[in-house]
Amino acid sequence: MKHILLVIALLLPIVNLTSAIAKSIEATKAQVMMLGVFHFSSPGKDTVKIRHLDVMAPESQQYLQKLSAAIVKDYNPTLVLVEYNPKNDPAVQAKYKQYLQGNLELPVNEIYQLGFRVAKAAGNVPIATFDDRAIGWDAERLFETMPTSAPTLQKAFDEKINHFTEQGNKDHQALSLSELLLKHNDPKFDQQNKALYLLTNSVSTDGEFEGARAASSWWHRNFRMYAKIQQFAQPNERILVIGGQGHTAILKDFLALDEHIQAIDVRKFIN
Repeated sequence: MKHILLVIALLLPIVNLTSAIAKSIEATKAQVMMLGVFHFSSPGKDTVKIRHLDVMAPESQQYLQKLSAAIVKDYNPTLVLVEYNPKNDPAVQAKYKQYLQGNLELPVNEIYQLGFRVAKAAGNVPIATFDDRAIGWDAERLFETMPTSAPTLQKAFDEKINHFTEQGNKDHQALSLSELLLKHNDPKFDQQNKALYLLTNSVSTDGEFEGARAASSWWHRNFRMYAKIQQFAQPNERILVIGGQGHTAILKDFLALDEHIQAIDVRKFIN
């Protein structure tokens, strides 16, 4: 019995030290909060075409100021990552400098309306891009072959796109900006987005797997985008990631699996 008590006494400091180290590592983990959005100034490149709510309307502008203030007050990001082509970084950084100096009226884009606004309010913290354009959605062969090789799936796909387009236009007519952002960060809405790729995943003509190639190319792009987030996620960083919901729907899955980064739910700030 004395031997057992001695072993326990010897082990306790080790256990306590291990626990303290684990708590220390957990406390210094980078935090990442992802805000999925519709593109405020849509370039019209998305498959689903929607006439978007006007974010420059007075009520939307008031809400964006309120949302930005809430994020800064309770999350206080040290870095804001936004979605833009890396080749445009010098121009974006120049605009951010102008904005910090009070010489820029924010354009109609979430990069500026949310990214710049939050970054300035957080104490002029850095802005950077997490986008990657080296890999695109390789769906050309899928859409060429699907009408003849998988007409049933083509019909189902078209019906889904029509439904999303119709519902999206209704939402942008009926919902406020806060309600739209809540929807664009709802796990159920994320699931619907990702399910569309699985719908056509089985399309394959002569063993070419056009559906899987298209889906994997989209996930490949998002894996690269997440890799950039990981590179920025150094200890003690609090990162706000603002991107199209088509990306954040997938990126949030990666974030949930990442043992080295603490995920923060953005929905508590959207009200």
